[in-house]
Amino acid sequence: MSQNHQEDNLGKAYDSRLMARLLKYAKPYWALLMISVLLLVFIAGVDLARPYLIKIVIDDHINVYNTPVLVFNESPDDNQAVLHEGKYYLRIDDSAHLEQGQETAHLVRYEQNTYLVENYVSLQGKSHRIDSVDDEYILHVEENQTYPAQRLSREEISLFRNSDFIAIRQLSIIFLAIITLGFLLNFIQVYILNYASNKIIYEIRQQLFSHLQSMSLGFFDKNPVGRLVTRVTNDTETLHEMYTNVLVNLFKDIFLLTGIVIIMLRMNVRLALISFTVVPIILLSANLFRSKVREVYREVRVKIAGINSSLNENITGMKTVHIFKREQQQFDEFDKINEEHLIANKKQIFIFAIFRPSMEIIRSLGMALIIWYGGAQVVGGIMEFGVLFAFINYLKQFFQPINDLTEKYNILQSAMASSERIFALLDTEPEVTNAEHPVEIKGLQGEIEFKNVWFAYHDEDWVLKDISFIIRPGESVAFVGATGAGKSSIMNLINRFYDIQKGQILVDGIDIQDIPLDQLRKNIGIVLQDAFMFSGTIRDNIALNNRSISQEEIEAVAQYVNAHHFIERLPGKYDEPVTERGSTLSSGQRQLLAFARALAFDPSILILDEATSNIDTETEELIQDAVTKLIKNRTTIAIAHRLSTIQNCNKIIVLHKGHIREMGDHQSLLQKQGIYYKLYQLQYKESLLPS
Repeated sequence: MSQNHQEDNLGKAYDSRLMARLLKYAKPYWALLMISVLLLVFIAGVDLARPYLIKIVIDDHINVYNTPVLVFNESPDDNQAVLHEGKYYLRIDDSAHLEQGQETAHLVRYEQNTYLVENYVSLQGKSHRIDSVDDEYILHVEENQTYPAQRLSREEISLFRNSDFIAIRQLSIIFLAIITLGFLLNFIQVYILNYASNKIIYEIRQQLFSHLQSMSLGFFDKNPVGRLVTRVTNDTETLHEMYTNVLVNLFKDIFLLTGIVIIMLRMNVRLALISFTVVPIILLSANLFRSKVREVYREVRVKIAGINSSLNENITGMKTVHIFKREQQQFDEFDKINEEHLIANKKQIFIFAIFRPSMEIIRSLGMALIIWYGGAQVVGGIMEFGVLFAFINYLKQFFQPINDLTEKYNILQSAMASSERIFALLDTEPEVTNAEHPVEIKGLQGEIEFKNVWFAYHDEDWVLKDISFIIRPGESVAFVGATGAGKSSIMNLINRFYDIQKGQILVDGIDIQDIPLDQLRKNIGIVLQDAFMFSGTIRDNIALNNRSISQEEIEAVAQYVNAHHFIERLPGKYDEPVTERGSTLSSGQRQLLAFARALAFDPSILILDEATSNIDTETEELIQDAVTKLIKNRTTIAIAHRLSTIQNCNKIIVLHKGHIREMGDHQSLLQKQGIYYKLYQLQYKESLLPS
């Protein structure tokens, strides 16, 4: 049981044509998406504000020693001035604002004590000490400069630093408010974005499912079910990731990077340029990572597809596996596929294990450059410590969007491949469509006519060749023949599951290609050889969730086809749950439910496609009784191998290799001793043998 699980190529990371189509789905939700983008601007602003607030706290309200203080004998206009021993002290931010002859002072922190020193002098980069001489304090600067100093008590320190305490408290409240605001904005943004994205994906899935329902059976003959399920599930989920993580959140990364660059350049151009020296290394590493991870990512997708396919095959065919004792062989095959998936995942983990630490090393290198240069600037008094602190934080933030952009590239690439597959499916036109000017009908009498019909599933490999016959309203006609003679194909053509290549099929004198598909199929009931049961209840499977069919009507048709007696014996009766494919029901019970399902819609034409081939003798007798009642005043077409089920039909048409070889009733065909006679002898040779 070899398997081929090749996955389509990932393709380009960005395709403007595909993106334009994807954006059309987002158009109805543009207002929500724009609100989400606008919120991202504020969220990026919140992220940028946090380090800057801390920088203000450090430079303006914590590290205020060695900051010039103006001294006044009379109270200045500024209410920030501090009264101490008859003089007013007012701290200023920049020594450049000092005027000639202005009395000054400054606070100095030395050996756990705080001193008020007369005459401001910058101590940055200078050696200094404070000595005590006869209960007086002297500040010594560079061994040759001295300044009188006064040690301040805790109360006096509080007096001088009171405005700083108030400012720090206020800034802490602002910081907390910003964090809270950021949380709320993030919550609203994520909710709005995911709401819009889920609505978009919901509509894409709805469109895909609706499109699949409109496709002709020939489409499903060529496309495996697993592939179509993947389009509706996995591929749409990949698009969901693109809408949520790339389409809108990409703006946050751009806003954040732009804001960080602007703030860093405004704070210190030279230090910012030094910080940016690691950016080329980051871009090269990201590009190398992207090329490597793309190959591995595709390999992982192929292997996981293999696991899914193997699981589907083995679980579906578990009965066969047990019957032929193939458990070990199938386990070995699955183990091989699973191991290949493990190896592919190891490769992916290995690449990520190299890339992420590499990014951390590059970021650490950037930090080292900042600390090396910025630290020297701080020690030399050229730059404030808060600026260095902010730079370190901004550099941490700077790397996050770059890492995010690398991951977004992979999501975008996968989304482009998924969207290409989805649109290829949506662009596939149904082979069977309604006519441009259809003929509206209210009901059908049931007359069917084939005129010189030729049909092939592929090219000119003809299944039906020059088929002509007429079925009158209310007649029961059977088609018989060897396997591959074309019996089921006739049923498919009457329902317009496929279109013919030559000839004409008429229903009530109207070409079926001129009748709307829904109206045509509404008037035709089919009971297939393998009756398909949906998950739900017995009632749901008879009415197919058609709420217009009442419980009384459901029970009536069930009694009509002799299904009521076994339904009443079930624990839940008509509400008895039906498992997937009706596995808890016998084949005979499923077939009886299929009869009830067909009759619940009261069709003008009833088609029985090998409907009794899987039925036991007892159930066959029940169905034979039902069939006798069903065919009254209803055109009935029976396709059967078991000739016992069609002996009472008005007409029997014998097909052989796509041609009509014989036509007539049961007795007349036996008298001809042709193909039908031989088929009859083969089926009943034991009963015909002399006892």
